[in-house]
Amino acid sequence: MLKVVKVRLYPNTEQQQLLEQSFGNVRWLWNYCLNLMNQTYLDTGKGLSGYEVKKLIPSLKKEHEWLTLTYSQCLQQTCLNLGVAFNNFFERRAKYPRFKSKHGKQSIQYPQNVKVLDCGLNLPKIGAVKAVIHRPIEDKIKTVTVSKNSCNQYFASILFEDGKETPLIGGTEGGEGKAVGIDVGLTHFCITSDGSKFDNPRFLTKHERNLKRKQQQLSRKQKGSNNRNKARKKVAKVHRKITNCREDFLHKLSRRIVDENQVIVTENLNVKGMMKNHFLAKAIAQVGWGMFMTMLKYKAENDGKTYQEVDRFFPSSKTCHVCLNQVGSLPLDIRHWTCENCQTKHDRDVNAAINLRDEGLRILTCGTRDKAYRQTVSRSNRGRKKSTTALVSG
Repeated sequence: MLKVVKVRLYPNTEQQQLLEQSFGNVRWLWNYCLNLMNQTYLDTGKGLSGYEVKKLIPSLKKEHEWLTLTYSQCLQQTCLNLGVAFNNFFERRAKYPRFKSKHGKQSIQYPQNVKVLDCGLNLPKIGAVKAVIHRPIEDKIKTVTVSKNSCNQYFASILFEDGKETPLIGGTEGGEGKAVGIDVGLTHFCITSDGSKFDNPRFLTKHERNLKRKQQQLSRKQKGSNNRNKARKKVAKVHRKITNCREDFLHKLSRRIVDENQVIVTENLNVKGMMKNHFLAKAIAQVGWGMFMTMLKYKAENDGKTYQEVDRFFPSSKTCHVCLNQVGSLPLDIRHWTCENCQTKHDRDVNAAINLRDEGLRILTCGTRDKAYRQTVSRSNRGRKKSTTALVSG
C-alpha cells in the first residue's frame, strides 16, 4: 500500500542555494515546454506529449549550461508531469496547465536515488539535508517531492510502499459496525447522526486583525524593496499559521470519526457553486469542507472502513426521519421544525445527518442510487460522479 510522509527539511546556506537553482531550472523548463506545446498546436494543430519534449533536454543542456546543475531525472520528471497535466485537462480532472511563477510555492520531484538517513535525506547533487523524520519510512521509496513555501520553509513529501496489502473495504475491524451520517454547516462545523455537534473554530476570524495589520504594512512598502519582501514574509507567516491550525483541527476530527465508526456517510457538496453566494463565500472558504471530506475518505479507505457520499440534491433537511414526510419549504433561518404528520420535533442539522446515514446505508445495501425507498422523495440524476461505489461485504 502506498503511503506519504511529509517531513520538514533544514538545509544549510549552500544547500539552499542549490535548491533555489534547481527550483529555477525546473520552473524554466516547465514554462519552456508549455510554451513549445502551445505554439506547436497553433502551428500544426497537433500537440506534443511529455515524452516528446523530454527528448529535448540534452540539446537544451548544450545551449544552457546552467541546466546541468540540476539532477537530470528531476528535469525529465518535469516534462512527464507536464504531460500528465495535459491528460488531466483533457479528461476534465483539472484546468489547463499554467506557467509557473518564481513567487510563492516552489517544488522539485526526485523519482529515485533518494536515501533516508538517521537524521535527514540524501538528495542527488544536494547532499545530506537535515530533516525531522517523525514517522518510520519503510520499504521502497517511489518519489520524493521537495518544496518551499512562501515562508521559506522547506519540506519533503516521501511516497513509499510499506509492503502491506490494502485492507478490504467493509471489514468488521474497528468501529464495532457503527454507521454515522455527517452534515456540515457554518455555525457548527459538522453535526453527526448521534447528536454530536462540533463548533466551527473560525481560525481566519481569530487571526483576521493580525492579518489586516500585516497587510496594511505590506501595502505601504515600496515595490521591489527589501522592506517589502520582509513584510511579505510576515503576511505569509500569518497565512501559514491559519493553515496549520485548520489542518490540525481537521486531521484530529476526521481521525476521531473514522476510529469510532465503520461506515461514514456524507453529502456530496458543490462547494464551488456555494462560493458564488457573496454573503457566505468568505465563511465557506475558511471552513475547509472539501479538505475534511478528503481526509475522511482516505483515512477510511486506509483502515478498511466504508466512506459513502449521498447526492447533493437529496432533501435531507426537509425530510422527517421518523415518518419520511417531506415539507415543501424550509428556509435556512429555521433551525428547529415540527413534522406536520407525526408531530416529531426536529433539530434541522441532526435530522439531516440521520437522513444522510439512512440514505447511505440504503445505497450500500441496494447498490443503486436511481430509486429511493422513500415514496415522497424525488431524486435527481444531476451532479458529479460519486467517489466510491463500494458495497459492504459480509
